[in-house]
This record gives sequence, C-alpha cells and structure tokens, in this order.
Amino acid sequence: MITNLLVANRGEIALRIVSTCREWGVGTVAVYSDPDEGAPHVAAADAAVHLPGAAPSDTYLRVDAVVSAALAAGADAVHPGYGFLSENAEFARAVLDAGLVWVGPAPECIALMGSKIESKRVVAAAGVPVLDELDPENLTGDEFPVLVKASAGGGGRGMRVVRRRAEIAEALAAARAEAASAFGDAAVFCERYLERGRHIEVQVLADTHGTVWAVGERECSIQRRHQKVVEEAPSGVDETLRQRLFDAARAVCRAVGYVGAGTVEFLVTDGGGDGDGEDGEFFFLEMNTRLQVEHPVTECVTGLDLVAWQLRIAEGSPLHGEPPRPRGHAIEARLYAEDPRAGWRPCGGTLHRFEVGNVRAEFTVPDRHGIRLDSGVADGTVVSTHYDPMLAKVIAWGPDRTSAARMLAGALTSARVHGPVTNRDLLVAVLRHPDFLAGDTHTDFLTRHARDLLATGPDEDAVRLSALAAALADAEYNRSRARALAALPPAWRNVSSAPQAKTYRHGGDEHTVRYTATRSGLAPVDDPGVTVAAVTPEHVVLCRDGVRRTFRVARYPGQVVVDSPLGSVSLTPAPRFAGHHAELADGSLVAPMPGTVSRLAVSVGDAVRAGQPLLWLEAMKMEHQIAAPADGVVTALAVTEGVQVEQDTVLAVVTQAETGGTGEAEATGEAGESGQRQSGDGTGARTAKESA
Repeated sequence: MITNLLVANRGEIALRIVSTCREWGVGTVAVYSDPDEGAPHVAAADAAVHLPGAAPSDTYLRVDAVVSAALAAGADAVHPGYGFLSENAEFARAVLDAGLVWVGPAPECIALMGSKIESKRVVAAAGVPVLDELDPENLTGDEFPVLVKASAGGGGRGMRVVRRRAEIAEALAAARAEAASAFGDAAVFCERYLERGRHIEVQVLADTHGTVWAVGERECSIQRRHQKVVEEAPSGVDETLRQRLFDAARAVCRAVGYVGAGTVEFLVTDGGGDGDGEDGEFFFLEMNTRLQVEHPVTECVTGLDLVAWQLRIAEGSPLHGEPPRPRGHAIEARLYAEDPRAGWRPCGGTLHRFEVGNVRAEFTVPDRHGIRLDSGVADGTVVSTHYDPMLAKVIAWGPDRTSAARMLAGALTSARVHGPVTNRDLLVAVLRHPDFLAGDTHTDFLTRHARDLLATGPDEDAVRLSALAAALADAEYNRSRARALAALPPAWRNVSSAPQAKTYRHGGDEHTVRYTATRSGLAPVDDPGVTVAAVTPEHVVLCRDGVRRTFRVARYPGQVVVDSPLGSVSLTPAPRFAGHHAELADGSLVAPMPGTVSRLAVSVGDAVRAGQPLLWLEAMKMEHQIAAPADGVVTALAVTEGVQVEQDTVLAVVTQAETGGTGEAEATGEAGESGQRQSGDGTGARTAKESA
C-alpha cells in the first residue's frame, strides 16, 4: 500500500496529483528548484525537498537528485506526472532499484514506446496502421511535404514540416538540436505530412491482470507548433471508427505488455466523423506512457479519477467490468503566457492576478455541469523562462458540445489574468468560431483561420473607454492618498483651467484622454456621449447611450489592466516627460525574450540573406530561430553559445545591403510581415525575427 508519494514534477500537474493523494489519505512530497521555492505545489505538499539550481537539467531532470529526494523524505512511491522524467526509462529503473513503487509502466515498455521509430515497427507488426518512415536523404518530389520528428519525447519539440528539398538539411539540423536539448536524444525520422488530419487519441488503462480498458477518445486537433491548445471529449468520429480506434489502442497495449494509464495517439484522415457516416483512415502516431495534460476532459465525461486509478494499478488492483460510457461533453483550453500575434512567443514575468470566476471544482470532476480549473499559478507567481509557459487548464463540462463551448468561452472572457500577455483572446475566438462549433476541426485549424483568430480582442472603442476608466480611477487613487484637501474631488480647481490629460499605450498606439472636474464630479472632455456614474480607485462606472458598464481597474508597476464587459485591456502609462533612451546601432537585433543562446550559425563578416538563420534562443522548452531581417553583412555578434540573455539584449548587428531606399522605410515595411518592430527611439533597432 502506498503511504507517502513523491511527485517528481512541478506546477499544475503536481497539484493535481497532490489533490487525489490528499483525498486518498496518501502523504505527499514535492520537489522544487530555486525559482519554484514559493510555488503553490510546494506549499500544497506535506513535505518538500529542494533541488538546487534553476534549469531543468540541473533540477527536475536529475534522476539521482530526484530519487535521493524521495529516499530522504521517506517516500515509498514516485509519480512522474507528465513531461520532465515521466517517459524516462532510466528514471523508472532507478526508482524501482531504490525499492520504491513506480507509478507507471515498466521501464522496458517506456523505452520501447519512447522511441517512435521502434514503437512504429512493433505496432505495425500488431496490425495497426502506421505512416511509412521515409529516408530524408532520398526523398522524391512527390513525397513532400514531410514531417521531421524527434524519435524521443513529444510536446511538439523536435518537429519540423518540410515542403521543399532545399529545406530538409536545415530542418534536420534544427530538429536534432532541439531533440537533443529537450530529450537527450538527437535521433529523428521523416514521415508523410498530412495537411488536413485530425488528431484523435484514446485513453487507456491496463492492469497487471491482463485487462485493458479503452476509456474513451479525445479530439486534440486544435494545435499550434504541433502542440495541443484545445482538447475535448468525446470526439466527433462516428461510432464505427471509434470502435476501430479502441480496438487498435487495445492491440497496441497488448503488443507491448502495457500496465498503467497511457494514451495511444492517431492521425485520422478526412471522412472520419464529419457527420457523413464515412469512416476515415487512421494511422498510429505514438503512445504516451504517462498521464496526458488533457486527461481532465476524460475524467469529466466518465467520472473516473485517472490519478487514483494509476495508484490502484500500481498497488496491483484489477479493473472490473467495462469502462463507463461518456456523459455529456467536456472541452479544455490551455491558457498560456504567450503572444499569438508574435509567432506564439512565450512571455515571462510576474502574474499579478489570476482569477477565474464560476469555478465549480479544482483538480477534480465537478459535482454537476460547470467549470473545472487545474492551475499551478496564483497571484504573484513569476512565470519563469526555464519552464513551459502554461498557466492553467480551464475545463468546461456541459450536457452537450455547444453548451460546453459557450460555458468555457464565458469563463475565459470574464477571467482576470494580469501580467504577461496570454493566448486568452485567441482561445475565446476558437471556441466561438463557426467552424469549430460545426465540428470542422483539423490540425491546420489555427493556420487556416489565422486572420480571423488573431484579429480578435478588445476593439478600438473598448480600448478608448478602458483608457478613460484608467485615468479616472488613477485620479481618484491620487486624491485618496492626498494628505491635504483630500475631501476635494480629484482634479478640482478653484478657477477654470485646462483639462487634465493622461496618455496610455496599447499595442503600438497611444491613447490620450482628457477630463475635467465639475461640481458634480469628473467629466470626460473628448467623449461627450459618455457620463461618469461612479469612480473609485478600483471601479469606474461609465454610461453611454443609456447603457451603464463597470470597469474594474488594477494598477501595477508599469501596467494598468482594465476589465469590463467589453474585454480585458492592458495599458502602459506613458511617462509625463520624455526620458533619455540609449541609442542602438542601425540593424541591431535584440532578444525577443529571455533565454539561452543554444546555437550560432554565422560569424562576424558573413554575408546573409533576409530570413537566413543567425542563431537560436532556447526558452520555455522551445528553440526559437533568430533570422536576418534583410540582406546584409553581420557586422557584430554580441553573444556566444551557452550564454543567457535578457529580453532586449543586443544579439547581433546586420548592416543592410544597399537597396536604394531608406533604412527606416524598409524597417517599417517589413514590420507587418515579419513581426519586427522599429524601436521607440527611432534608431532602427529591431526585435529579432524568431520562429519555432
């Protein structure tokens, strides 16, 4: 019997496991790195062991350190969660060799299924369809596009889509480097890339007595950079195809002697469940020998606690009868600290406030239809560049798919998420998109609808009113802190005077709002149709055309966030007086985020073409390519491999080749297409173009 469990992970999955253990009466031990000392999962566990360092390679990926922590804390079992060491056979062996219970499949099974190359051979021998492996050195023109994939690991790392022969060498090099960094294994392979496939996965449970359950399937086709963003259960495949997928998943488990919770992933072609009753083809992708990030949607529709079943199976308990049938529909949205408009660039910093309303349950199945929240952050959490930028998983469980989508979109819209940029607006746009609601979901969904999805968010009117609310709330805040004449209304003058003005920045625009103090209170100058019904430092009620709306205002160093029914707007107060800014040389490329320089591809003096890779930054478990903004010559290289840089650190300088035009015009022209920006001081310095 397991009595004290070490959770070899961090963040929301660590809290998820602790939640079940607490209900089961099992003690818990957390591990934590230097940046995670004050993290919620550390406080939630009964005991915690420090892993000195910050980088995953020094902490959560240290097999010896994690096993030593389990022994030091008196744990008798280890749960790996997902990511980090969860699919590391060496770690599983080390846990068992230490006399501890391993909550997962046998090390031999992890090793076999951890190699996508070997696992496909075994699965094919069991009669399950697979995509043929292609030789990257001898590809023919009709075999493109192809997908270069890391043999080990997952999560979209070490994957590249290649559409032309000229791109294959660079794609192989980049995939190998990213795979080696993320998984310690540089092996990659190629297979045919299906543009319009659907990502369907089957949740399995297998006990030590030979019983294998197919516990429903999940639709995971809404992806960016080959990483899932929105998942749901059940999927929209027809019943015939569903049973074929279940049979294939059980066959995979039996072929490798699988024990525990796992997921068998398939790529399904068109015709598999668009309401036409036709079965599509499907191909085995991989098997994840662990709990999946998206497991809550399966828990909601089945009522099962998958973590509890992992513990039961590890203790030798059998599965009885048949798995439960799905009840209703569940959809999960992954809330990331990232900027979709900047190529999904991960964003770090302090999460000042995190609040999701109408949450019915956390880390467990709600007692009735509603919102479930699985989150590893809290107010004040620092989003570190060392780890994945996911903040939370917000899950809606409803009687049907439309109800669940509506409920989830509403919960995300009303959430208060202050600090780093997030993908919240994009998630809401996906959930309300007509094609999503119609079930037309494929792995190219975000690419196909990028223009519509990235254009969402608060409109100009919402930003303008939010800036007005911020200015009025700030005036009331200043008055409330005044030591003299505090009873006077804000901005009050004994004689008439010029209006008060405040300027805020939102995106690349500035918004100046003006207001005056009257006998009845503050009044906007440039918005004659707007009246002020109430003002406090935290709340402003504005009335326009007979409609009253409340704007909630929160101020932080360098940031004001205004939440209202019109949306959440993040504003940057402009300084009252222009300051001095250090000038950068023309053509300077600055880091788009904090990270570590993982590779260099050029030297000083090299001639480069626009779009040519110069170097790569590793941040938040992904490798980001920094490319030349224009044709030119590398005249400075300010970094070396392995060095850590902060955001806006100068990385390199590319002096542009003569083109007959002005440098400023060229920089401005490129900004809309490449995600570059000209610096505010007008020097022509640019945020480096990056992709992943």
